[in-house]
Amino acid sequence: MKAIFILCLCLLCEPLFAQELYTSPNGKQTGWASFENPTGEKGKAGLENKGAKGHAFNVLKAGESITLLNVQGAGIVKRIWMTMTDQNPVMLRSLRLDMYWDGATKPAVSVPVGDFFGVGLGRKVAFQSALFADPEGRSFNSYIPMPFRKGARIVITNEADKEVMLLFYDIDFLRLDKLPTDAMYFHAYWSRNNHTKLGEDFEILPKVEGKGRFLGCNMGIIADTVAYGNSWWGEGEIRMFLDGDTDHPSISGTGTEDYIGTGWGMGTFSQLYQGCTVADAKKHQWAFYRYHIPDPVYFNKDCRIVTEQIGGSGTDDVRKMVKAGVQVLPVTVDISPKREAVRLVKLMDKSIDIMDKKNFPDGWTNFYRLDNYTSTAYFYLDRPDDNLPPLAPLKDRVEGL
Repeated sequence: MKAIFILCLCLLCEPLFAQELYTSPNGKQTGWASFENPTGEKGKAGLENKGAKGHAFNVLKAGESITLLNVQGAGIVKRIWMTMTDQNPVMLRSLRLDMYWDGATKPAVSVPVGDFFGVGLGRKVAFQSALFADPEGRSFNSYIPMPFRKGARIVITNEADKEVMLLFYDIDFLRLDKLPTDAMYFHAYWSRNNHTKLGEDFEILPKVEGKGRFLGCNMGIIADTVAYGNSWWGEGEIRMFLDGDTDHPSISGTGTEDYIGTGWGMGTFSQLYQGCTVADAKKHQWAFYRYHIPDPVYFNKDCRIVTEQIGGSGTDDVRKMVKAGVQVLPVTVDISPKREAVRLVKLMDKSIDIMDKKNFPDGWTNFYRLDNYTSTAYFYLDRPDDNLPPLAPLKDRVEGL
């Protein structure tokens, strides 16, 4: 039986090795861009200091932008690696990464560096996923393939009021004769809920127009313990509005921790397509990710991704919040511990005052609330630019950190 299993495994893996590792395909040329060869040109690397480690890093001054990649022709960015001396949460939100494809004037990616590389809330930990990795909590790695037909330009900008003493990077890419006709462009969008109201969903990805694929997101949550104490924040469901959906989505999850593949709360774990890098109950901070690689989410006209801002606690706790004037809106009560015939009372369909102890059911009460949400959405689109708003200003990005 063991021999049969090994044979089957070899047969499954053989096409991968034969096609990707052992062949030398025509029309492809490897390029690396770094400070030792910022253009990635053939025969142009390591020219300074007579070839002896002459330009491994740069200083990135306050307000300065540095072009990390600027190539012409067709190709695919295969890997981005980066590290720097200052990796505190505010700096990681202050460094902006912009990516332009095929000469577009608007970036397809304009995201804080930390959030782009899957570092929720700027809190560095070692982790490994299919798209991003940080081997020891000191660096940034992206493995997302990013195709381009006419050219690619990647720029980093320091919007902080102090310089980054040492910035290292390399961008590994392939030069191609041409791309497949159905190859789409990579995009990313950063968001936070500065201006949402009670009962409104948090937009992970505002409505983007075109044909494409939602690749997934990482999120960071700072729970409002002043208003809601130690109650659980993560009952909100992910909602996906696809191809003309308006009032109601085509896809809905069942809860926040459910979306990343776990349940009954959220601890730390790191897997290929889902994980939680920060689960700090003392500081009331959580950072997590979900990447739709084995379960693709395609759209043909438009796509909008949101999550409900809903938490839960016992009825008495929620009643105390209401009495104290805290912003809450009860939506359901689970009375299953009492073994009642009706397990879930849907409060939005009824008119029951939570302060009415006689008629209001007692149990686990889910309620709309307002916490500090941030997210980075990753997606492919059939064009090099998009219709999304620009990156929020620095003061909005760092507020609450």
